Amino acid sequence: MQRDDVESALLRKGFQKNNTDHSYYQFFDKNGKKTIVNTKTSFGSRYKTLGSPLVAQMARQCKLTKAQFQQLVECTLSHENYEKILNDGGHI
Repeated sequence: MQRDDVESALLRKGFQKNNTDHSYYQFFDKNGKKTIVNTKTSFGSRYKTLGSPLVAQMARQCKLTKAQFQQLVECTLSHENYEKILNDGGHI
């Protein structure tokens, strides 16, 4: 997956970005409440393409399966459905 695609998908799904030495993404629910769900990406040029192990790790951090994370990035998983997955899993 391309880092830019992942980052823009996270922002569209309710994450907010906080830059430090990495780009941290914290999920906020539809009421603007911060949740425990978060992930990060690196600025480094060698991380423009995210390999399978890193994608799997980000999926776990987002409380999704790898297939669901792929759907999140491809925008076939809506914000509402993502929030339902998090609610059903007891994460928010």
